[in-house]
Amino acid sequence: MSSNDTPDATVEVDLPLGHTPERKCILTGVHGERASLIRLALGPDGAAWPDLAAKLPGRGAWIGVDKPALESALAKGKLKGALARAFRQPVEVPADLPQRIADGLERRALDRLGLEHRAGHLIFGSDKIAEWARAGRVYLLMHAADAADDGTSKLNQAFRVGSYDRNEGDMAEVLTLPAGRDALSRSLGRENIVHSGVTNGKAAARIATEVARWAAFLGNSNISNDGRGLPERRNDEGRE
Repeated sequence: MSSNDTPDATVEVDLPLGHTPERKCILTGVHGERASLIRLALGPDGAAWPDLAAKLPGRGAWIGVDKPALESALAKGKLKGALARAFRQPVEVPADLPQRIADGLERRALDRLGLEHRAGHLIFGSDKIAEWARAGRVYLLMHAADAADDGTSKLNQAFRVGSYDRNEGDMAEVLTLPAGRDALSRSLGRENIVHSGVTNGKAAARIATEVARWAAFLGNSNISNDGRGLPERRNDEGRE
């Protein structure tokens, strides 16, 4: 087996049973869960390309920095050197690699929103969202980046009121998407979507994971968590 056929260019950290395997960022040396890092795969052209699903065969290298830091490392040649060490051979680095990653993360997050919408897990309209939020039936409240402060504040207040009616262990998060209403509306096939609520706990967790990864890479983490963890099953889970 050649070096490029090994599963990964970084060593997996041994963790206690039940813990998620970690990878090491080739730029910082910091370890993190696979879901919080970005895998780069070596293409047949000898260049490093984003593997956001972390499923491509062959060697991989992991990065855990945001877009500005990656752009800096690319400009200074540090990224190319780190990739050459990880892959044990010279590696070409596309000049637009940071933007390719950002675009890919945006596409994954918005595609996830579209999937959950088609599954019936999203609600829209300020009045409906506020009603469901006050009743503790919204697990994840989302605002477009260009949402007005007054509308956002009112829905956040309704969401806080509803927190008293949620079960122990229910997910309860509010986030501002790193995209405006136009991008959000296109992804959902609707017009003028500024706010949305997720009414299914598992769907909320899936969306939050993708959006958090996207926002973190942009250096814009806007998720606030009440610390009560992932959702338990509820009788009304997924009902709209």
